[in-house]
Amino acid sequence: MIEEQKLSKNCCNAKENEVCTSDKETATHIFPMITPLSAISEVPVSLPGHAQPFVIGSIETPIGLVLQVSSALTWRDHWGTIKARWGVGRMDYTIEPGIYALGNPGNESPVLVTANYKMSFDRLREALSGRNAWILIMDTDGINVWCAAGKGTFGTEELLRRIMLSGLTKIITHRELILPQLSGPGVAAHQVKKLSGFRVHYGPIRAVDVPSYLDSGLKATPEMRVKTFTLRERIVLIPIELVAAFKAVLLILLAFFLLGGLGGPAGYWANAINYGLFAIVALLTAVIAGAVLTPILLPILPGKAFSFKGFITGILAAALLLVVRNPDLTLWPGRLEALAWFFLVPACAAYLAMNFTGASTYTSLSGVKKEMRLALPLEIGAGVAGLGFWLTSRIIA
Repeated sequence: MIEEQKLSKNCCNAKENEVCTSDKETATHIFPMITPLSAISEVPVSLPGHAQPFVIGSIETPIGLVLQVSSALTWRDHWGTIKARWGVGRMDYTIEPGIYALGNPGNESPVLVTANYKMSFDRLREALSGRNAWILIMDTDGINVWCAAGKGTFGTEELLRRIMLSGLTKIITHRELILPQLSGPGVAAHQVKKLSGFRVHYGPIRAVDVPSYLDSGLKATPEMRVKTFTLRERIVLIPIELVAAFKAVLLILLAFFLLGGLGGPAGYWANAINYGLFAIVALLTAVIAGAVLTPILLPILPGKAFSFKGFITGILAAALLLVVRNPDLTLWPGRLEALAWFFLVPACAAYLAMNFTGASTYTSLSGVKKEMRLALPLEIGAGVAGLGFWLTSRIIA
């Protein structure tokens, strides 16, 4: 777990935000497209389109009809989440930015801000069952709140732009916005106040805590300010990492299978089935070790670096493989093959394990950069050495 003040230093290995400044001249330079507060009413309102499957109707407001959504998710919403988890249409899993009405909000109803990644939107509205609220959607290019804040798409300029384009000042009488705590790295609250008149409140990390936060008068408990990385939170990240890994490794698997036919006492295809198929099994085991076992066993694996944790699971996987394989260590081909997998499997597992650094609370941005500088050359070197040992074992067989 990690406290609030540390959260701004992590997420998707994104660049740290540099917007925080109180100088008026600098603010004008950073936000050249932002209209002054006095002219907000003159900006044309831009509302989301009706052709979105989660829209259940509309409500009349001073700016026209605002789309109405429900807190109840449909089978289509759940199916979309499942597909996104497996990387199917992930970058297109978005909603149109703008203002939406949850239930039947009025001019005193709270305004909650989130990203246009549909899963973020769904988690928020689902948590607000039976509530009336306005939901202001930022254009984050389909990226979730935490990562978008680090990358700058969930930032001060975009928030100010959305306030203007949504016509928010015409439909509510208060000037308060509730943002996710994880948006903190991207949004300078004092600049939002200065340039728009809206006060920013940073709500809880988890959407499920928002109702309690609202009921307590916008007061968060210490538990609401702590970012966890539980077993369930780690497991839901595994599918998309697996899909990405398998896409990258398919051609490599084919190459190993074909190269496995070289050398050996039997014919080409017999050797390919013997050595090539085992190579495929070994590489798939490396993927499982790095992308599945490492996140599941994360808290109990030794070391702080994700690459080292992946290296440990890779070593264990390689040892298990060779016990099953039982190569003839009395001959050089068998020795080199065993040595090859002790290099290749840990290197692959360590590399894949590093993909989880951006979604975790275990490392800071500086820690991620340091780990990559140290680990990547070692992983590449071990991979090249392992490939050399394996090819040599086939040639001299």
